[in-house]
Amino acid sequence: MKLLDEVLFAEASESESRLAEARNSPLVLWHLLSLDAPMVAVVWTMFTARMTHTAVPVATGVAMGLAVWLLYAADRLLDTRALDPLGEPGEFEARHFFHHRHRAAFGVGMAIATVGLALLLPRLASDSIHLYLTEGALMAGYFVLIHATPLRGGRRRIALPKELMVGPFFAAATFIPTVARNPGLRLSLLPDAVLFAGLCCLNCLYIYAWEHPQPERDAHWTTHRAVRRLSLLAGGLVLAAAALALRGEWLYPAAVGLSAVGLMGLDEVRGSMARPALRAAADAVLLAPLVLLPFWIR
Repeated sequence: MKLLDEVLFAEASESESRLAEARNSPLVLWHLLSLDAPMVAVVWTMFTARMTHTAVPVATGVAMGLAVWLLYAADRLLDTRALDPLGEPGEFEARHFFHHRHRAAFGVGMAIATVGLALLLPRLASDSIHLYLTEGALMAGYFVLIHATPLRGGRRRIALPKELMVGPFFAAATFIPTVARNPGLRLSLLPDAVLFAGLCCLNCLYIYAWEHPQPERDAHWTTHRAVRRLSLLAGGLVLAAAALALRGEWLYPAAVGLSAVGLMGLDEVRGSMARPALRAAADAVLLAPLVLLPFWIR
């Protein structure tokens, strides 16, 4: 027991130094507050709509941001339940400690966000709500699988790892407002959706590789293989984006390609960046559509 207390104390001390960086870095604070994923979701949602000339109201973007923030904040708070009893300190990062420390404030924020989301629901297209309910049911099942499955060796054994499941869910959410209002675009947008899902998975895999220099023995076999081939996967995604751009609609694949190149660049300089800053930057490079803003706001 004494040894475990010492480990927890050491981990807490390390987390203090990680969190201290947030006071001087808006980028890290943006990440610790779980604002990174919602912003990425909103940007790609509106980018997809604008690219296809689909009229998606601002309320849809706001609702998307609130829903994604609720999801990510809840996931991190659920992850840190093991910090209350004597849990597994080694699997936590700065974002987990931050959420655990400020869990009361996050609880209030989540309550306010839930009310705001409920008020916005009547403004959303009914087809969008139906599609989101279907996706939400699948996601809820996966959440239960993650957080209700007993830990084995410090990790949960699941059919597919989070690193590969986040991509399809996240990509689908950003395309739903557009395809709900314009169902005829479903097939034509499928290649773009697959490309973006691949980018989201690549983002998660890079983050996993940075946070686990030596992947756990009981990590999922797909994660083990993927993190050993990240450069190959990223290069393949860039080539796929370039090939897709040749069909004429270049804007969306260009944004995906820019983001993938950004992840590859971060991987090259990872040794010079603190973990929270690196994690925040990994999401920041997914904001590539903003770099192309002059081309899609015309």
